[in-house]
Amino acid sequence: QVQLVESGGGLVQPGGSLRLSCAVSGSIFHILVMGWYRQAPGKQRELVATITPVGSTNSADSVKGRFTISRENAKNTVYLQMNSLKPEDTAVYYCNAVVSHISTNLRYWGQGTQVTVSS
Repeated sequence: QVQLVESGGGLVQPGGSLRLSCAVSGSIFHILVMGWYRQAPGKQRELVATITPVGSTNSADSVKGRFTISRENAKNTVYLQMNSLKPEDTAVYYCNAVVSHISTNLRYWGQGTQVTVSS
C-alpha cells in the first residue's frame, strides 16, 4: 500500500504565505509525476501544479508567479510554496502521486488539507 500524508494547511490573511508538504510512503518502486490539486466548495477539483522526477513543472495560470512546486526525491516528498494568497485560493488541497510498481503505474491521492484565505 501507498500512503500520502499532507501537512501545512491553515488559515492565512490575504497576501500571506503557506507551505504545503506531502510525504509518500509504502510499497514504492519509483515515484513519477507528483502534483497538487484543489477543490473549492461547489467547484470541480482542478490542477494547481505538477512536477516530474527531474524537476520539470507545470502550473495553472491562476497561480503562476505566486505558487512554486518542488520535490525532494530522496524523501519522497513534494512541496507547494504559496505566496501572495488570495481569498479565491481557499480550497481543500490534495496531493497526488503517480507511483511505479514495476509492472504498472498507479495514481494515489492524499486526504486533503484545508487552506483558507480570509481577513
